[in-house]
Order: sequence, then structure tokens, then C-alpha cells
Amino acid sequence: MNRLFENDFFGNRFMPGQLMQNVPATNIRETEKEYQIEVAAPGLNKEDFHVDVQNRMLIISAEKKMEKNEGDENFTRREYNFSSFQRSFRLPETVREEDIDASYKNGVLMLTIPKVEETGKQKRRQINIK
Repeated sequence: MNRLFENDFFGNRFMPGQLMQNVPATNIRETEKEYQIEVAAPGLNKEDFHVDVQNRMLIISAEKKMEKNEGDENFTRREYNFSSFQRSFRLPETVREEDIDASYKNGVLMLTIPKVEETGKQKRRQINIK
């Protein structure tokens, strides 16, 4: 009996996704002009996501509640499923927080974080000695 609970409970065979918190895979790419963050989150809708910036922290979270009823009002079977996650990323000072853009398509949340345009790159100049 103990073996049954050990393997199935911790292996999560009977209750997939309900006891363990699932954090989606995230890809971060840097280009010359921006950072791109891709969050793989299939099965969600864009309305399930919240993206906030606070104190140079980018906070991506999602929450999905599902209810499945089988039978009539005096239900024979009723199942609830709730999943959520939250990821936080410290933003560098070289980004424009106010211009962050987000879109969700085909199970991937895509965030584009533009970099601040460098004004007056440091140039090297030879100083003549008089």
C-alpha cells in the first residue's frame, strides 16, 4: 500500500498538473534593438495573462480556471482544474519600459522590450600634446 502512494502521489500519475506548479519554458533573445521573451503556454487565452512592470521587474503571470460538469444539476461527476504561474525578470536600465509590447499566438506569449537608443556613443579621440 505504501508503494502505491509513494509512486503515484509523487509521480502525479492520478492528478496530472494539480499538485505540481508548472512553470512554462521561456526563451530570451537579444538583438541590437530589443529583447524578445517567448513564453510557451499552450491551452491559455490571452485574457488569462497579466504582464506588469514594477520597480524594473517584468512580471508575467497567468491564471486559468476550468470546470467540467457531466450529468444534470444533481451532478454525477464534477471536476475543477486550476492552474497558474508567475515569472519575474529584472529589466536592465537600457530598456524602454513604457514601450514593451506583448502578443499571444499559437500557444506562445511574445514580449518585445525595446532598448534605449544610445545617444552619443563614446568615441575615441587622440589628443595632441602641445
